Amino acid sequence: MGLCRDEKSKAVQQTKLGGSRAALFVYAMEGLENMAFVTVAVSLVTYFNGYMNFGLTKSATTLTNLMGTAFLLPLFGGFLSDTYLSRFKTCVLFGCIELGGYILLTLQAHFHVLRPRPCKGLTINTIDQCDVATFGQSMILYLGLYLVALGTSGVKAGLPSLGADQFDERDPKEAALLSSFFNWFLFSLTVGGAVGVTFVVWISDNIGWDWGFAACSIALFFAIVFVSMGKSFYRHNVPKGSPILRILQVFVAAARNWRLPTPDMTEELHELHDKEAGVETEMYQRTNQFRFLDKAAIVKSAHDTPLSHTTGPWHICTVTQVEETKILLRMLPIILSTVFMNTCLAQLQTFSIQQGVTMDTRLFGFHVPASSLPVIPLVFMSILIPIYERVFVPLARKLTGIPSGIRLLQRIGVGLVLSMISMAIAGVMETRRKSVAIKHHMVDSTGPLPMSLFWLGFQYAVFGAADMFTLVGLLEFFYEESSAGMKSLGTAISWCSMAFGYYGSSIVVEVVNKVSGGWLANNNLNRDKLNYFYWLLAGLSVLNFGVYLVCASWYKYKKVEEKHFAAEGEVGDVKKENVKG
Repeated sequence: MGLCRDEKSKAVQQTKLGGSRAALFVYAMEGLENMAFVTVAVSLVTYFNGYMNFGLTKSATTLTNLMGTAFLLPLFGGFLSDTYLSRFKTCVLFGCIELGGYILLTLQAHFHVLRPRPCKGLTINTIDQCDVATFGQSMILYLGLYLVALGTSGVKAGLPSLGADQFDERDPKEAALLSSFFNWFLFSLTVGGAVGVTFVVWISDNIGWDWGFAACSIALFFAIVFVSMGKSFYRHNVPKGSPILRILQVFVAAARNWRLPTPDMTEELHELHDKEAGVETEMYQRTNQFRFLDKAAIVKSAHDTPLSHTTGPWHICTVTQVEETKILLRMLPIILSTVFMNTCLAQLQTFSIQQGVTMDTRLFGFHVPASSLPVIPLVFMSILIPIYERVFVPLARKLTGIPSGIRLLQRIGVGLVLSMISMAIAGVMETRRKSVAIKHHMVDSTGPLPMSLFWLGFQYAVFGAADMFTLVGLLEFFYEESSAGMKSLGTAISWCSMAFGYYGSSIVVEVVNKVSGGWLANNNLNRDKLNYFYWLLAGLSVLNFGVYLVCASWYKYKKVEEKHFAAEGEVGDVKKENVKG
């Protein structure tokens, strides 16, 4: 009787954890961390060009490579989170690494000896002869930058999953809040980013880059403090072993059994039920896609091999383990078909900033830094997200019966369509900007054109709406579809779309320059053909959307055969059927 009371007491205590209260600490960290990271992302081109004496092309390439790395490394953070660390520990550890990077950048910006002498008398578009950064100065710069990239990667892998874990899908009320969590997670991300590209960028431009990087350091410090304050409120996940190892075991076992016929009956394949396994976990129904992997679950009899009956995870896997691998393979075409959208985003964060430098940046008598342009989509998203969450989702939910209002793949597709429109608008605006330069005989001038910077706001606003649909759609899609043992890795994969997009941006620029004969090679936007480049991106976006439609129609959502409640103290983050797709 005493034992029963203790177990009941633990269960009651566990139910008091998590929920919206715990998610508040996650929102706080995301807002502060993204405030610092977005500040760096939108302003580093100016820092590279004006303070480290990098050329325009090198500045843009260095930034896109950094951003690509920052969004690719979450795979490493997600692996550690699922295999060795809890999501909470991952966020704290990598947050400290990111903090170290900002501190190093602050020191370099403050001490003149750690960076080259500025190019006096030259503008951002006419730098041709400057002191080159020494090897030591470059090493300090890159070490600081890639510490930031490594740190933010772990946060991006662990933080969304940590927040989503706070909503127990066994409870219908909390399950309905899970989709809302991802919307409000994006809201905190955009609010933090908006503060970064206005207030912190203003500090960098008007007070000094050392003060700007110091503000980022302070923001990261408090982000770590806030997420740590919520430790006693969280439902902490328990690492379930390496998801990558489990996937490799399926391929190896399938290769060993490639000569054996695949049984038609699922009952003839290997599966461990809850009593046999000794743990409580989710089990997946067998699917018909990638049937060659089913060979990994074939139960060998004595006459199948001259050797004694061989067992072990590298020889035979469960149906659930095979289906876990199939889930990952099915998700890969989805993520790859969204890469090009982020290639377009990289252009807005590099070339559009340079467009803004050549335009009139005054607003009601105030000077607005061109690097603050990304505040437009962030503000637009900050207004649109509450409307989407409070108005659209409830109405759509009544019509479709889907907790998220519309299916996640539909939401991602809407974002891709909006990104096409954004690129077309960018082409129109650049054509207008160049016509103003020609009309006023300012093609070779370095002075601002008589055209407001805020004409570029149209392309940014539409792309902000696109990001609202696609980014959150990908995060929720990969969290929902990933197996219980690879939630962080699944979230990390969703960020890879942005990584490949930034890497692809550098490649696209180089290829277009070579094929076109130098559309973007003059280091002078008034002479370059950036409008042609934007139109090309719009056309390629249409083709990319066609590819996405094929991938989305082919995708099959996971189905859980039966649901077993999580072990005491673990997160129950599975459900019988995915209805959010």
